[in-house]
Amino acid sequence: MKQLLIPAALALVMAACSSTPESSDAAAGAPVESRGGGSSVTTVTTGGVETGRLPAVLTDPKSILSRRSVYFDYDSYEVKAEYKDLVTAHAKFLTENRQFKVLIQGNTDERGSREYNLALGQKRADAIRKMLALLGAREEQLESVSLGEEKPKNEGHGEAAWAENRRGDMLYNGEF
Repeated sequence: MKQLLIPAALALVMAACSSTPESSDAAAGAPVESRGGGSSVTTVTTGGVETGRLPAVLTDPKSILSRRSVYFDYDSYEVKAEYKDLVTAHAKFLTENRQFKVLIQGNTDERGSREYNLALGQKRADAIRKMLALLGAREEQLESVSLGEEKPKNEGHGEAAWAENRRGDMLYNGEF
């Protein structure tokens, strides 16, 4: 009987400690901007729980740092020249803000086998990670993973959709 009471009591305590999100934005994991102490930060929530604060420079659409995707050519993991300034800006931010970490997610289009796409996605994520490290970010700030074809940005089945899906996305701590 004791074996049944302990799990039930733990479940009751955990349920009593849970809270409901105040808005649908918080529940959806949408950033909520707040201003305090003269500087703007964006609070990132996941499932109604605050997971981190990002400086406004990372979320301001006018800032290069708000752009987080690097797109690749078909069957390639070379960072194109047009994205080098973007990666350089993120490396500079990471160098100046050592408390931040980045998760780089490598993605592919739907063509190719699952195994091939996972390997290619990893090579894309690693290419961005290596470039960030060469530009001054510390290795412990960087993590790279492959999502392969599992998280498409565009569900379509043509070249335009595939081009959107061949990418590496940079997510800062609080966003993952």
